[in-house]
Amino acid sequence: MKEFVAVQEAKKILQGLSLSRKKVKLPLQKALGYWTASPIHAPMQVPSFDNSGMDGYAIAWADEGESRLLAQVVQAGVYPDFSLQKGTAVRIFTGAPVPQGADTVVQQEWVQIEGNRIFFEREKLNQGMNLRRAGSQCEQGQLILSEGTRITPGTLGLLASLGIEEISVVAAPQVSIILTGDEVVEPGQALQPGQIYNANGPALLGYLSQLGIMDVKVFKVKDDSAEVIRVIREALSSAEVLLLTGGISVGDYDFVQAGLAENGVEALFYKVKQKPGKPLLAGFKANQLVFALPGNPASVLSCFMQYVKPCLQQLLGDANAWQAPQTYPLAQHWKKEGSLTVFLKARLVEGQIHILPGQESFNLLSFGIADGLVEVGEHLSEVEAGTSLPFYPWI
Repeated sequence: MKEFVAVQEAKKILQGLSLSRKKVKLPLQKALGYWTASPIHAPMQVPSFDNSGMDGYAIAWADEGESRLLAQVVQAGVYPDFSLQKGTAVRIFTGAPVPQGADTVVQQEWVQIEGNRIFFEREKLNQGMNLRRAGSQCEQGQLILSEGTRITPGTLGLLASLGIEEISVVAAPQVSIILTGDEVVEPGQALQPGQIYNANGPALLGYLSQLGIMDVKVFKVKDDSAEVIRVIREALSSAEVLLLTGGISVGDYDFVQAGLAENGVEALFYKVKQKPGKPLLAGFKANQLVFALPGNPASVLSCFMQYVKPCLQQLLGDANAWQAPQTYPLAQHWKKEGSLTVFLKARLVEGQIHILPGQESFNLLSFGIADGLVEVGEHLSEVEAGTSLPFYPWI
């Protein structure tokens, strides 16, 4: 186990892990936000027939003249069982199949009707205009989505247009949370002297929900060594990713590190050169990931964003989970105390980072309005306004 590692070293260790992912088939209406587990090829050509892109009149370009005899009407959903005769036109509507022999659709705004004939200015037209050819979107067997593509509403529309009802996606990992601390009580209960409300649980559940991870088991454990060992064992029986809050420092009632070791969790690193969230432990057991986060809510959120979130995104199938964040100029001068990397609550306003007041690790007021975190590296003692810094948005 490595101790007191730099931020980038901690990330490199986690990024280098080989994490296996599970696949699951989901109906389209439940697949939004997931990542494709395998390539998807078109089971058919789309459009499956030549059709009109406009309400108008289908003609044959080879016919001469600027008028046609109006012969038939073709509606969307009705396939024409006839061929276009020379010198005639067919009234047609958007999406309707174009009859054999027609290769151009004149939009209705460019047509004058006199009796049973239509008139138009040929010089305005181009052969093939307003005609959607069969297969112009995709051919049968064509690759339409690569593995590792996130399913968006647009993706669902594409898949539905191909008649696809269900797809193989990367399953969300089973995540469990253990909240430690005798002093922690749930909102709604009356606080007794020395007690605090549970902020870590709702914050973590909210972040997991943003990532599409809903089915989360939550355990609470008192500051008792035997109980900590027992609850960790219970949580590890089903969790693929286990998150713990509190009890990871070196106090008399901090039993998490020993409890993890007792349950066969091998630590990857312990303590990171950062503020907040220095007493962070990351470990693994078989194919299970474990993060023992500090108890302070500001530290929990900072560590989650920097280390837990990209690991979960990687497990969800995101190939860019560890991509470097975008940088933005700092709006004000900032002087840093100490030599640790700091993550500061900030807002992004008109392309500039505004560091918020109330950066103390206990203070959550700034978290209430922050867009994300800005990173000030350990090598920096102060930064001038206009300096570009990495910015990590919430999602």
